[in-house]
Amino acid sequence: MPSSRPRSRDQRERPGWRRRLQSALSVHSLATQVFLLQAIVVILLVIAAAVALVLQAKYDSYEDAHNRSLAAAETFAHAPGTAAALESSDPTAVLQPATEKAQRGAGVDFISVLGKDGIRYTDPEPQLIGQRVEGDVSRAAAGKSFTETFEGEPHNAVRAVVPVLDSGRRVVGLVSAGIQVANVGDLLDRQLPVLLTSAAGALVLATGGAALVSRRLRRQTHGLDPAEMTRMYEHHDAVLHAVREGVLIVGGDGRLLLANDEARRLLDLPADADRRPVTELHLGPSFTRLLVSGKEVSDEVFLSGDRLLAVNTRPTAPYGGVTGLVASLRDTTELRALSGRAEVARERLTLLYEAGVRIGTTLDVRRTARELAEVAVPRFADFVTVELLDPVLRGDEPTGVLSEMRRTALSGIREDHPLQPVGDLIPINVTPMTTALDNGRALIEPDLATSGTWGIEDPEGARQALAYGISSLITVPLQARGVVLGLVNFWRSADAPRFDEEDTSFAEELAARAAVAIDNARRFTREHAMAVTLQRSLLPRDLPEQDALDVAWRYLPAQAGVGGDWFDVIPLPGLRVALVVGDVVGHGMHAAATMGRLRTAILNFSSLDLPPADLLAHLDDLVLRIDADQAPGSEVDRTTVTGATCLYAIYDSVSGRCTLAHAGHLAPAFVDPWNGVTFPELPVSPPLGVGGHPFEETEVDLAEGSRLVLFTDGLVEDRHRDVDEGLALLSNAIAPAGLTPEETCLAVTDAMLPGQPTDDIALLVARTRRLDRYRSAVWDVPLDVSAVSRVRAEAGRRLEEWGLEESVFVTELVLSELVTNAIRYGADPVQVRLLYGRTLFCEVSDGSSTSPHLRRAAATDEGGRGLFLVAQFSQRWGTRYVSPGKIIWAEIALGAELPEASVTMFDDELAW
Repeated sequence: MPSSRPRSRDQRERPGWRRRLQSALSVHSLATQVFLLQAIVVILLVIAAAVALVLQAKYDSYEDAHNRSLAAAETFAHAPGTAAALESSDPTAVLQPATEKAQRGAGVDFISVLGKDGIRYTDPEPQLIGQRVEGDVSRAAAGKSFTETFEGEPHNAVRAVVPVLDSGRRVVGLVSAGIQVANVGDLLDRQLPVLLTSAAGALVLATGGAALVSRRLRRQTHGLDPAEMTRMYEHHDAVLHAVREGVLIVGGDGRLLLANDEARRLLDLPADADRRPVTELHLGPSFTRLLVSGKEVSDEVFLSGDRLLAVNTRPTAPYGGVTGLVASLRDTTELRALSGRAEVARERLTLLYEAGVRIGTTLDVRRTARELAEVAVPRFADFVTVELLDPVLRGDEPTGVLSEMRRTALSGIREDHPLQPVGDLIPINVTPMTTALDNGRALIEPDLATSGTWGIEDPEGARQALAYGISSLITVPLQARGVVLGLVNFWRSADAPRFDEEDTSFAEELAARAAVAIDNARRFTREHAMAVTLQRSLLPRDLPEQDALDVAWRYLPAQAGVGGDWFDVIPLPGLRVALVVGDVVGHGMHAAATMGRLRTAILNFSSLDLPPADLLAHLDDLVLRIDADQAPGSEVDRTTVTGATCLYAIYDSVSGRCTLAHAGHLAPAFVDPWNGVTFPELPVSPPLGVGGHPFEETEVDLAEGSRLVLFTDGLVEDRHRDVDEGLALLSNAIAPAGLTPEETCLAVTDAMLPGQPTDDIALLVARTRRLDRYRSAVWDVPLDVSAVSRVRAEAGRRLEEWGLEESVFVTELVLSELVTNAIRYGADPVQVRLLYGRTLFCEVSDGSSTSPHLRRAAATDEGGRGLFLVAQFSQRWGTRYVSPGKIIWAEIALGAELPEASVTMFDDELAW
């Protein structure tokens, strides 16, 4: 107990020097105890830090030795002349002076040049030259550099061994450089005094800081020991009784430990409330649950009698010795009445904020209307209906007289309402609606039962609504840019307060925000529909018939808008087929139009029968010209063609070879019937429009029944997965053997495609066929006109074997003209090939690159009619340049006959 002897004011405020000294030296004082504890902790931390620094310094010394050794060895190994010196007759004479000089310059203890077998050519100790180096250097002899801490003769060292490579990348020798372990330890010894001095200084500083903290604590506690401070804390209730806020302390067992006078007054607590469970004090169910639960709340309002109390609760565990809850109470009855309207305003602002976030999350008109209806129920209205004009739903600009609207969205607190369902046409002849549209402002009907205008046009519907309980209405026009898009109706039932003028202002603000979102969705719908129409008109509507491949495809436009992905299947002469996929950067109308230009260009270039690399080179030049022709600052300047990617592949069904080239596009997948899925390594090529870079071709031989899977990046890459993950998924989807192209497309779409892709997706799957050898024939032709008749006769016999007797005459005529031309104007070697597919292909190749041209011969000309005859009797003809020379081909329909109006004579001497 404290002494009862009274002390003067001076005695209390100015303790004598003896007391100050005793307080400073007493182990029982709180300040001294804190100082001793801090000192012990600081000493332990400094010792631990010193040990850690010593270990780190040792590690750094060895790491530095490794790095210096490796740098010295690599520098000498890669130095000009090192490889040549190793291959000379006397490497020691050439390299010994160089290694000594390099050793001094690099600051290492030794640099030795070794043979691949580890025999020293040079060494700082000459007596070791010619001896085998200690340790295993086979890794360096195999071409791999390494560093190690070596233990052995002549010295333990940190050394690096690096291979020396000649111009052919062969290992011709080794270079070893290093630092002796003893020297590495010397560096650590030099650093150790500094580390220990730093640790001692840190210890002194930390101890001084602890002393200052202890002195500060001693001043604030006036040298009191813990017992005296405890006695002061036990009398804290004397201070709590003077507080004008109620304070409760509830123990962890739910008993009331302390209540000050203000708390007793506010809660009407009985005199014996202390130590009683709060559940017996009749504080109200909600307030009692809060005190028992131990939950933290801030300014939560509870009703106590006729008072509204603002309650704050916090746990006592971090501050007091007893686990429990401390609650402060404040009487807010008067403040609550004043803040009621502010609370309503805050709720409205919160709802407007949520509306800004929730309305317009997509660019879909109907979805945006539903979001408007859902956000207002039930916090503002019990039912919400949204009516839009039909042109708005289609994405068109509203025009004409407003006679009816279509109910687009409906949301309510119940499902059994009497309101017309979504999809019904709502006539605009109801007085509140027409008045709101005419004025361009919201119209309120606070009491529908007493309204003199609402329900006149539809008395039965009004009676049903009133009988259901709908009692109040606000009608607001949806307007954007001065154009009426529709109406939104807010309804309340009899259980909710009626609408007032403040509600009208809020409804107008909510409708204005929603109208902007609906108009944006409408404009996007219009642009999206136009882009989809344009793109569908530019993509192939159906795949052409051909003999080389079985083909299936899929195209999915992006959720955000139509993009520039495209694909194509182009039959080529010689029973070959070109497969194309490409991707234009961006989305929208411009991307679709650009895609159409590129697709048309590829169709035109393919008609020239160019190799894939040459075709992409021409396409690259075209893209450069397109971008250069765009006027700066124009509308199209914002989206250039540069960056578009393309993959062009040609499959030859006769040889089974696929030749492909790409411009920045992903490689296709090949599914071999026996070896599974592979993605070929294609040469790196830039996208179209970069210019200045060549395009290279890759050739792949495919077995019959192999599948080619061409795709754009939207299939394998999106915001949720990277390209590698997408390629792995694609590989698993197409791996099963025996799938048809159509089944492959279904497997890929089921496994990989989301419901609404974020990017365009083009997928093209082709299964290879091979032409039966029996359906092809090849003849070598000498440069002799007399050989024409032999080739014609053999071709006729082969056609008869194929059952094409009706095509013999036309085929012999075309072959005669083509072979005669090759013999007279071409060069060796001349070869004839017949290919029998859906049509008959006649090909004549020679070593000349001169191409014939179709012309109309004059009546007096002796020649010049041969190519005209070929063009008349064949479906198509053309020239394909190969290495070396060219191929002139003609496609003849099966069963082809001579034109009725033509009487044609030919012989073996006919010239062009």
